[in-house]
Amino acid sequence: MSLGDHLRELRKRLVIAAIALVIAMVVAYFLTDPFMALITQPVHDLAAKRGETAKIEVMYTTVTGAFDLKLRMSFAIALLLSAPVWLWQLWAFIMPGLTRKEIRYTVGFVCAAIPLFFAGVVTGMVVMPNIVRLMAEFLPDGTAALYDAKYYYDFVLKLLLIVGIAFVLPVFLVALNFAGIMSGKAIMRSWRIAVVIAIVVASIATPPADIVSTFLLAGILIVLFFAAAGLSMLFDRRRAKRVAAELGPLA
Repeated sequence: MSLGDHLRELRKRLVIAAIALVIAMVVAYFLTDPFMALITQPVHDLAAKRGETAKIEVMYTTVTGAFDLKLRMSFAIALLLSAPVWLWQLWAFIMPGLTRKEIRYTVGFVCAAIPLFFAGVVTGMVVMPNIVRLMAEFLPDGTAALYDAKYYYDFVLKLLLIVGIAFVLPVFLVALNFAGIMSGKAIMRSWRIAVVIAIVVASIATPPADIVSTFLLAGILIVLFFAAAGLSMLFDRRRAKRVAAELGPLA
């Protein structure tokens, strides 16, 4: 294909992805209330538990705050709902330039990364209520905690994204091994750095006072790292045996 044909193909794929995103936003708009109810449930539980001791609630600080937040939530949910469409359009655009072996590896990495990302999101949802409850413990009696809805949503979204992306990082380590950039032994030798990074990421995603959640998340990330390193070493061993078998008759 010529450069012009590539650009026309790209425009076609982008238009299809944009239409899917707009349609998904319309659907997602009606899902924002259930989603907001889900992520604010820990706040409501705290409010019911503490009663009049300390008032806790989520609030909107501007006239258009509720509408603005609905639009932001609609876009985020729509990205997730329309992911099969725009991912397929991206794949359809780059697939003609890949070899059969590269296609097979890419499909394998995507099939591994998507479940890991959602596993990270679920882990973040499990950790999030503990963070909210822990932070509320510092409220003195007779005080109120009025959480700005926009800030609260950003806090939850960033937490879920950080944990979700952190769960996917081992897949990229395996990808580097497949590409021949890093060997399994090189990945394993960097375990000290990986442990430090896992603790730092867990500390960022959880409040400093929540030691249990921090070490739980760090432990999961460390296990995923060692799993990626072990898998890479296994691939290296199989690759070495295959090369030895090919060179054996020549030797």
